[in-house]
Formats: sequence, structure tokens, C-alpha cells
Amino acid sequence: MHLQSISLLNYRNYKYADVAFDPNVNLLIGENAQGKTNMMEAIHTLAMTKGHRTQKDKELIRWDEKYARIEGTVEKNSGIITLEITISEFGKKAKLNSLEQRKLSNYIGALNIVMFAPEDLNIVKGNPSIRRRFLDMEIGQIQPVYIHDLSQYQKILQQRNALLKDLQRMRNQEQLIMLDILTESLTDLAAKVVKRRLSFLTKLQNWAETIHHNISHGEEELQLNYLPSVDVSEQATLSKIVEAYENKFAKIKDREIDRGMTLAGPHRDDVLFFVNGKDVQTFGSQGQQRTTALAVKLAEIELIKEEVGEYPILLLDDVLSELDEHRQSHLLNTIQGKVQTFVTTTSVDGIHHETLQKATRYHVSKGEIMKLE
Repeated sequence: MHLQSISLLNYRNYKYADVAFDPNVNLLIGENAQGKTNMMEAIHTLAMTKGHRTQKDKELIRWDEKYARIEGTVEKNSGIITLEITISEFGKKAKLNSLEQRKLSNYIGALNIVMFAPEDLNIVKGNPSIRRRFLDMEIGQIQPVYIHDLSQYQKILQQRNALLKDLQRMRNQEQLIMLDILTESLTDLAAKVVKRRLSFLTKLQNWAETIHHNISHGEEELQLNYLPSVDVSEQATLSKIVEAYENKFAKIKDREIDRGMTLAGPHRDDVLFFVNGKDVQTFGSQGQQRTTALAVKLAEIELIKEEVGEYPILLLDDVLSELDEHRQSHLLNTIQGKVQTFVTTTSVDGIHHETLQKATRYHVSKGEIMKLE
């Protein structure tokens, strides 16, 4: 698949933009704070209905404007589709082929993307919430039902936490019965979320292990481990995971009431990365951490291809400068000729790789983008 064109209206620092892209490599050149990353974020928003740099949709709207709109035309194996996202103070609307989608799970996945930016190095060395968000976004692209299950889980979790805070102040039988009801609902949803995460990581491991082995010249072995808040294995059935949560919540019920919060569930889980048996986050060098992050991102590309039947779009936002020449070359050699790629950079000086030499170039300045001939 590839993004043929995109139109922006009142998005970040773009008053208006309408640009056609090359199906291979697109190089966005310009000084800092001119709009390069905003264009990358617009593509991300078109695909995922949200930006990668903020959780507040209103920040995506140009200053002093009431709404922002992104429209895109995507060519897929099945044909051409149109996507549209409108963001305003009243909320967000997503349209697929001009039809509004009430459920985001019916929209997300129409355009698959993999984004690699400097902050993505935090997948390895950052806090657990970053890794959970990574899982949620990537699984949601290839299994839309996951978005629905996760959304329902988060709603029940909020209700349960509010009830636990009430019980913290005063316990009564009616509230305790309601806690049991919410716990049962949460358990079922938690099991579904964790089951899909385990399955996803097993597949990601298969790709990442080989890629990491090649980047490290065969000297390192990468292992991805999911760290759930209940004792379950990758092979556990859904019913076994439900049973594990039932036992866990029964054991910690009094402690949860005392603390006024839910102490188990996928919202507290983590992913660990091991290189040659050592935790990369704690004991890995900066180079090992970057190799791990790169291997995981390249594995995402192959996994999406395996799941949906075509390669996603790759967004490389100011990340090449963060990688040494060996890792740069491995990344560019991997994508060459098969993945539509967007690259941002402040300068083309020092860029010698054939993939970027042949790229279609655009100049970005003050919220305007122009193709260079």
C-alpha cells in the first residue's frame, strides 16, 4: 500500500497543504520547527486517528482555528480508498470512502503505518506505559477488535477504580456486590487483551530475533518477554487466563480496597527485552538499546505484511541522525524497493545511501511543502 496524496486544512502550522507523494521514498527537508514532523504526524493521525506526540486532539488544530481536517488517498492491493479525519471542539469524525465510521475499530487498519522517531528508542529504555502504548497501537492496526476490547476494558477499569475509592472510605454490602460484578467484567476483558498481546509478541519475536541477529553480525540474540500481572504462559488458553485473573483478584481484593485502585491487569503489564540473556534496559549499552529498538521496528514492518498481505507505510522522523552508519545502512537496505517511506531531515549533506539518493525531495518551510524538481 502507499499514500498517493494528502490534504491538510488548519493542521498544526499548516493553513492548507495539498501534496502528492512518490510510492517509494519521500524525503522532507527543512529547518527545525518548520512543519516536517507535523506532516509526519498528520499521516500518523490519518492512519490512527490520533497524533503520536500528544494525547490532546485540540493541540492538532491550528492556532485560532475551530477545526482541522486531514484527507488522504491510499492505493492498496484491493483498490483505491479515501480517508478523512476532522478534529474540532465537538470531537473527532473519521470517514472511510466518504462514509462516517461510528466505531474507530472500523476505520483503523485501513492505512497501516510504522513510525520510528527518536522517542521510539524509549520503547526499550523508557517506562512501561510506553511499551504498553506501543503494543496497543500496533495490535490495533492488524486486529481492530482489539481496540474495542481495550476500550471496554479501560471504561470498566475507570468504574472499578472509582468504586474502590468509595469503598476505601466506607464499605457496604451493595457496593461490594457491585465490585464483584465489575471484577467479573474486567476479568473477561483483561484476558482477551492479554491473550492478543501474548500472540502478537510471539509473532514479533520470530521476526525481531532474526533481524537483530543480522544487525549484530550474528553476535547477539534478542528475546522479547511479556511480563503480565498474573502467572500465565504464552500458550495459555483464554479460559486459563480468565481463571488466573479470578484467582488474582480474589487474593488482592482487600488490598485493592485499602489502596483504592485496581492492582492487576494489562494496564500494569510490561515487555522486557533481553540480549544474550541480559536485560537490555538495565544492562545494555546505548548501541544495544538502539539495535533492539531498530530490530523491533523492522520486525513490525514484516509482521504487518504477514498479517494484512501488504507492506505498511514507514515514517522515519529525524531518526537517521540517531543511528550510526551501520544501523542506517541496515534500515535503508531493508526497506529499499518494497516499503513506501517518509524521511525527515534538516540537510541532505552526508546522505550517500542509494535509497535516499533516488528519493523524491520536498522542501518544508513555515507550514508549506513544495516538491523539488
